[in-house]
Amino acid sequence: MTDLPTRRLGALTVSAQGLGCMGMSHAYGTSDDEQSIGTLHRALDLGVTLLDTSDFYGAGHNEELIGRALAAPGRREQAVVATKFGFANRLGEPVRIRGDAAYVRRACEASLRRLGVDHIDLYYVHRVDRSVPVEETVGALAELVAEGKVRHLGLSEAGPETLRRAHAVHPIAALQSEYSLWTRDLEADVLPVCRELGIGLVPFSPLGRGFLTGRYTSAQALEDGDMRRSQPRFADGNLERNLAIVARLEELAARKGVTAGQLALAWVHHQGDDVVPIPGTRRRKYLEENVAAAALELSADDLAAIGAAADEVAGARYDEGSMKFVNG
Repeated sequence: MTDLPTRRLGALTVSAQGLGCMGMSHAYGTSDDEQSIGTLHRALDLGVTLLDTSDFYGAGHNEELIGRALAAPGRREQAVVATKFGFANRLGEPVRIRGDAAYVRRACEASLRRLGVDHIDLYYVHRVDRSVPVEETVGALAELVAEGKVRHLGLSEAGPETLRRAHAVHPIAALQSEYSLWTRDLEADVLPVCRELGIGLVPFSPLGRGFLTGRYTSAQALEDGDMRRSQPRFADGNLERNLAIVARLEELAARKGVTAGQLALAWVHHQGDDVVPIPGTRRRKYLEENVAAAALELSADDLAAIGAAADEVAGARYDEGSMKFVNG
């Protein structure tokens, strides 16, 4: 075990760093289930309690994978299971978001079955359904809390007004949104509202979808089917400009004897005690590197230099169609 500290997401206590599990089933090329389960078990052994998934990842496969990992003796008690609902389509179909009360309940029951658990510790609205009042969605979630099927509620990629309206219906423990050195738009309006209401922030892609680690120098090096091949920041022209950010991070990291990825992740950790990043990986090597970053101490001068290294990012974080579903 490790002495990985804990942080609070509303009333929920979790490890200071979680594990994003999406890439074990979805979006980042081929993966191996047994390797992934080994990484999940290693994360729990290192004191990483927060395991993040969604019913959308791999069309349910990712929840089933976590269910297999947690079925081993003693593992469920070590984990804080977070999952999401809202994408009513399957992979390859047009994006369709649902947040109506009937769908909320049906999605929860299906996730419980796939995960093989009797309750979900943290249940997120994956994307806000703009056709349904958020009060209806959160009201249905509150019923699931009252029934013991869900312990805490969260939203993902929600805007400040939606956070206020949702929190007025039932306490929201966490907002999960993209946040990293190269995605900082929520600092202006969203993060202040989270702090006003006592909502923790769970940054996904805190390493810029792996780019800030320096492991990716061309989109062509990514597997066919890897979602990053179609993202603006990995496109020709933008990628080359963004590699200059990585070069500056590597220079700063070398002075501390750490990797560029560890430095970028430590920067996220230093943004507040209510911030719990969930870097994703399928491999134990990178998991261990990420966990080590949580202990890296950075001074105010360090933080300023790291922030300045990523002051000019080329390209939007998603394509135009996907951007319609963020900050809902």
